[in-house]
Amino acid sequence: MSSDYYIFTIVYFLISICLIYPPTEFVTAGLTIPSIFSSILGSEHEKCITYHMKKSCLNLLIYSLLPLGYLVSSYTLEYTETISQLAVSDTLFWKLFYTTSLVLPLLSFYEIYSWTRNDYSNHPIAVNIFKFCNDNMHWKSVANDIEMEYRRIDNLSIQTSPVVNIVATENWILKITPLTIFVVHQSDASLVVKEANTYHISPSSLVHTQFLNIEVKSRRQGVNPFVIRVNAGDFKDLADRVSRTITIMPNVKFHQSVLDQFVDVFKETIKCNPSYGTNQELEQCIGCLQTKPNVKIQKLCEDSPGQNNCASCYCKPMWCSDCLAKWFASRQDQEQQNRWLSSKCTCPMCRATFCLLDVCLVNELSDEE
Repeated sequence: MSSDYYIFTIVYFLISICLIYPPTEFVTAGLTIPSIFSSILGSEHEKCITYHMKKSCLNLLIYSLLPLGYLVSSYTLEYTETISQLAVSDTLFWKLFYTTSLVLPLLSFYEIYSWTRNDYSNHPIAVNIFKFCNDNMHWKSVANDIEMEYRRIDNLSIQTSPVVNIVATENWILKITPLTIFVVHQSDASLVVKEANTYHISPSSLVHTQFLNIEVKSRRQGVNPFVIRVNAGDFKDLADRVSRTITIMPNVKFHQSVLDQFVDVFKETIKCNPSYGTNQELEQCIGCLQTKPNVKIQKLCEDSPGQNNCASCYCKPMWCSDCLAKWFASRQDQEQQNRWLSSKCTCPMCRATFCLLDVCLVNELSDEE
């Protein structure tokens, strides 16, 4: 069996995956279905609903033609003999593959015909929009309202994946997928953060990525709930744009900024350092005036020749760990966040240089001790 045939198969499979779920390189190069067929689809900015109706039909057709395209390409490149050998050795699989390759385009043509009848009235996007029609309104009236708001420059658009986009206009929340658009009017909507997933970029990196699964429900009858998955860094922008309060479940913990991430990592790191015992009476933290000071800077790290070594700090405990972590982060290079943990800072009061190894948790001792 020809090794070229296997290479062709792998390449065709990878190209198919990239068409369905385009990576950044394909998007940049314009090798996506919307880019290739832009003359047919028209302008998304001007007519977003019409654009996505056409795009969904085109996506469905191209997806269904991929298996048949594999067979046609194989015959065109004269791999007929190889396919015949495979067909004989595994008859059932190839019968199913041949049948599927022919049936899928026929089914997609029928589905597209159903969608486009009566001026797209049976299209899944039109069906979703129709649920927001009052009295005898036509779904196109609502679609026109959405398109009008979509054209404004103050909309929030979040690309959550290469094929999914979340758009929040003044009154609408749209989840745009390859085959449909989920729609909800903000006045009827409730948004609940159900889950937060954390992904570490690397074991040594401070920054990690968090994604939030937000369930969007509508009080209107017949409107199915849907989930939008956004980066935690985009949460504030989304919360500011929508008119409804986003409820966060009690069991969901996430960081809304890199600073929040660093404060937690800072507090976890200093737990490994020796504690500092004191029987001094401690007042409120001078940073936040909310809690007692619970950290003390004292030199514990070793000196390195030719380096900016840490110095002894003689200040009494005056800061809580949260405020000291925020001070530490504010003195770092904001473009080098992966180096924050290994960097140095100066004491807010005496300006003595210290690193994270020099930050100790305070252990309050009684007078007897």
